Amino acid sequence: MSGVPQGSVLGPVLFNVFVGDMGSGTECTLSKFANNTKLCGVVDMLEGRDAIQRDLNRLERCACMNCMKFNKARCKVLHMARGNPKHKYRLGGEWLESSPTEKDLGILVDEKLNMNHQCALAAQKANHILGCIKRSVASRAREVLLPLYSALMRPHLEYCIQLWSPQHKKDMDVLEWVQRRATKMIRGLKYLSYEDRLKELGLFSLEKRRLRGDLIAAFQYLKGAYRKDGEGLFTRVCSDRTRGNGSKLKEGRFRLDIRKKFFTMRVVKHWKRLPKEAVATPSLEVLKARLNGALSNLG
Repeated sequence: MSGVPQGSVLGPVLFNVFVGDMGSGTECTLSKFANNTKLCGVVDMLEGRDAIQRDLNRLERCACMNCMKFNKARCKVLHMARGNPKHKYRLGGEWLESSPTEKDLGILVDEKLNMNHQCALAAQKANHILGCIKRSVASRAREVLLPLYSALMRPHLEYCIQLWSPQHKKDMDVLEWVQRRATKMIRGLKYLSYEDRLKELGLFSLEKRRLRGDLIAAFQYLKGAYRKDGEGLFTRVCSDRTRGNGSKLKEGRFRLDIRKKFFTMRVVKHWKRLPKEAVATPSLEVLKARLNGALSNLG
């Protein structure tokens, strides 16, 4: 009915102009990506429920004014946290259905923030690609299979991993098993142990790569391009102690184990262990080189 032509050079810019004022006046947090819109709010009192409903009404009016329609069949409510009252909400004249699990930019998020489904989905995608490689590529040389694994499979196992990093050993094993299968396909390595195969190929286990990625992301938030956002994610500690790297982050205290394993919490203890030379360097490349050396010596 109304919109922006797809495929044109100016299409993305025009689309941003077209929907740019959609969130004006909203009381809750509104996130937009391409043609997806998410409205998030904290509902611990009835005022929170009413604020979300007012924002939904505001969004519906904005869409009508611009001759647009929300696809209400795809609009769902994801209730999170224990003891959630699970209020009902309307969009226009229709009640929105609640959903236990929703996909957000390729990541499956459920109402308990349990990442079992996401780990299984990522492993499934990578295994399907491994099957395609096995059937369509005759060569088993490392010069052929290793680049294919790094380019086509591993990104599925690490996409946005800081958000959904596995919390339980069974989920870690599900992901690690994919890399085990891939390295076993390479000629001459089938009968070596997994650790020996990784050493021969110059690879890290996925667990080590997740640790490396956490530290790199923390460095970027605190020192690099995302420093402004990082100041809100992490709390610095002023200390006169000479031990350590001199850049201390505060560890929060939480009752639930799942909260302790969030990126902003789990990375703190590892950040403390970094040498001062790594923390103080302004160069991300230097940090990566030093992390590679440290992880190579880590058993």
